[in-house]
Amino acid sequence: MTELATAPRDRPTPQIARISHWIGGTLVAGDSGRSGPVYNPATGEQTGAVDFATAAEVDRAVQVARETFTTWRTVSLSRRSEIMFRLRQLVDAHREDLARILTAEHGKVLSDAMGEVARGLEVIEFACGIPTLLKGGFSEQVSTGIDVYSIRQPLGVVAGITPFNFPAMVPMWMFAPAIACGNTFILKPSEKDPSASLLMARLMQEAGLPDGVFNVVHGDKVAVEALLEHPGVSAVSFVGSTPIARFVYETGTRHGKRVQALGGAKNHMIVLPDADVDMAADAAVSAAFGSAGERCMAVSQVVTVGDVADRLVEAIRVRLPKIKVGAGTEPDVEMGPLITREHRDRVASYIEQGREQGATVVADGRETAPEGDGFFLGVSLLDNVTPEMDAYRDEIFGPVLGVTRVETYEEALRLVNENPYGNGTAIFTRDGGVARQFQFDVEAGMVGVNVPIPVPVAYYSFGGWKASLFGDSHIYGPEGITFYTRGKVVTSRWPDPATSKVDLGFPQTR
Repeated sequence: MTELATAPRDRPTPQIARISHWIGGTLVAGDSGRSGPVYNPATGEQTGAVDFATAAEVDRAVQVARETFTTWRTVSLSRRSEIMFRLRQLVDAHREDLARILTAEHGKVLSDAMGEVARGLEVIEFACGIPTLLKGGFSEQVSTGIDVYSIRQPLGVVAGITPFNFPAMVPMWMFAPAIACGNTFILKPSEKDPSASLLMARLMQEAGLPDGVFNVVHGDKVAVEALLEHPGVSAVSFVGSTPIARFVYETGTRHGKRVQALGGAKNHMIVLPDADVDMAADAAVSAAFGSAGERCMAVSQVVTVGDVADRLVEAIRVRLPKIKVGAGTEPDVEMGPLITREHRDRVASYIEQGREQGATVVADGRETAPEGDGFFLGVSLLDNVTPEMDAYRDEIFGPVLGVTRVETYEEALRLVNENPYGNGTAIFTRDGGVARQFQFDVEAGMVGVNVPIPVPVAYYSFGGWKASLFGDSHIYGPEGITFYTRGKVVTSRWPDPATSKVDLGFPQTR
């Protein structure tokens, strides 16, 4: 078995920064005595220590958010929109600062980090239109002298629990619509790369958001469970692995909360014999290895139909040596390290498992990983992967791309539909009729036609089916506005008092 390089290097010991909570518009040092390490994945060195909140500290944040909600919900829609516009300008002005934090703590290359910030900005831009998004309906004279209208109102205190792979974008997907709708928000970011949340908190304060509307509590399972069980939290949004998504959904709903919990994925990309092979190969490589494969929308399994398999595998193979792997701050680097050493080793184990279970190892990323203490793994390609193999069944969440060969389109469709996940999928073909049938038949929440990573634009909603989503609401877009509000219907009459009388019959509209 190929061993990954872990040889130590002589370098100065970095200063360990303390990363604290943000409650009521100020940094609040944790008092639990517990913390977690934050690493630079490119060097393997610890750069920070993030405070882990106790249930009491979470309660403090909830109380601040509840007190602030009573005033924030009364702020006019035009004022909320104005703050969102200012926040959008500030995030745009500081996008490189945010990106550098992402690269330092997550490891993704700067260009990818800049793209993450840009996709988060799109949702802030969407939230700037909150006066239009919260428009209700009105029906005049539904009965004699009676009008009916509908409105949407905020829930109260809502929380977001976000993953390590998008520490800026996913929080923006949550807090922008939630706050614009009039809620106050508590963010529990990933403890692996928490610093971006604090820069965003400062930018919101600078934009004019009242202190206490946005709060950050760091931590582990203790903080998560405290948010899920706290009676003062009305709703929880979550993005992460499927087992934790199920736990969040079941625990949160058991405690009377509205929950949207987005889980894992095993995204298939079907390539038909008539597809442009070079375009499909470019797409597969880009979608599988961008951000070191640590994307819930990454293509991890290519399904080839008929005689396209050999041509496509070869086209992918020749592209792999050209991918430059290294520290995200280095020029021309296209793929950075994985988030932790443990995760890197877990991903690498699928390569050997694949070989033992009968797959063909076309490219072994353990052999091409840069030397040093960083959590690096080169790109890997496994051919002849079958549905019984671990590399097919599991969400690897790393730079390992599998290829499964089938003879017919129907077999390919069945593979996607029988998979327990239903996040995203794609088909590459020149046949419009087949593509249209595929989008009609496939059981997945997001579908790409000659598009490998079909992440919806901000005015649609993001989310999968099956074990990729717990709850009935997708994130951001129109469904995000609905999730963070509740409907109210008002029936009104302003009659002449002289016409008033007692009527014990059931109200009728006539």
